[in-house]
Amino acid sequence: MSRPTRRQFLKSTATIAAGTALAMPHVRKAAAATLELRWLGWEHYNVAKIVREFEKAYKVRISSSYIDANSEAYNTLRAGGTADFDLVMGDGFWPRLYAKQGLTQPVDYRKIANIDKVFPHFRPPGSTILQEEGGKAMIAAPNCWGGYGLTVNLNKIDKADAHSLSLLFNDKYGRRLSTSARLEENIALAGILAAHKMGTKTAARPDGKPFNPYVLTDAELEEAKALLIKQKRLLVTRWNDENTLERLLRAEAVWASPEWSGIYRRIHFDKLDGKTRLNMTHALRPTEGGLGWVDSWAISAGVTSSEKLELCHKWIDWRLKPENMAIVATDLGWSPTVDVRRLIPRRYVETLFLNQTQVIQDLYQYDAPSSPEKWERVWSEVQAA
Repeated sequence: MSRPTRRQFLKSTATIAAGTALAMPHVRKAAAATLELRWLGWEHYNVAKIVREFEKAYKVRISSSYIDANSEAYNTLRAGGTADFDLVMGDGFWPRLYAKQGLTQPVDYRKIANIDKVFPHFRPPGSTILQEEGGKAMIAAPNCWGGYGLTVNLNKIDKADAHSLSLLFNDKYGRRLSTSARLEENIALAGILAAHKMGTKTAARPDGKPFNPYVLTDAELEEAKALLIKQKRLLVTRWNDENTLERLLRAEAVWASPEWSGIYRRIHFDKLDGKTRLNMTHALRPTEGGLGWVDSWAISAGVTSSEKLELCHKWIDWRLKPENMAIVATDLGWSPTVDVRRLIPRRYVETLFLNQTQVIQDLYQYDAPSSPEKWERVWSEVQAA
């Protein structure tokens, strides 16, 4: 079975108002032109108004190229992309990997005036995810954030079950559940529940670090596999795109599924507008723990001129302007790391969880599986069972 990419999911989510970890690079150029600042990232962030105004303000040309997954950006940079791109996006712990491999360089927060507008939960000392591991240099600047929580139909699912990962493996809701087709999220979520049940999530880890669902022990992987095999008979389908899941949720063929909250937001807005009676909630942080991400801007190691380096910092600062982040919130439907609550309608404040930004500190950030080969083997065995 082919697996959908994050970009495919995010493209459908962007219609609110407007890959895999093992994938090889596949980059699409946006437009041929004489360009001066080039960025590599997710296509939905190429917001025409924001880009156009930056070009006008700084008398430059912007070029954008698009990725399907963090691994594509990583592989592209390793294959010589540091000479082709000035800025690169990543989420979770991936920017640390870029920096560790010498593919990006530090970001000087002193040159980013709007960094002070960022919620404290996304910058030191509130968060160190964008700081080099074991050091103080900042390796990227935050952009947007979110989780991979549970969207639940409260007319069908008991409230007592709605916020637990065990819901996804509960016989009581057999043939009324769904998950995405992505192996990474499926194994990671099952791994969180497995470690919770085994009592190993809070115990000392073999690597001496806190629990990370992308760094599972062999025993935890085996338990996660058993959970996923059991889950197969409970699922309506593993969805490849959010539009499919939305149809299933609206038809009440599916009562619960993990997703990035975009579908929850659409259906909830319809309820507020009197267009549906569906009563949906979204568990951003399930009881046992959940997955989250903070996507960010990093500067390529290929940027060597002081003029270009200054321009990169100006770009990051421009993207963090509250007025521009308000556009991202309402037009794209994604949660800014900047406080824009006074600039956007209340419905967005609530559904983008902008009054709950502290939750990000309790979510396990996206990461590369510690052993891709083992994860591929486990997923193959789940599919074959």
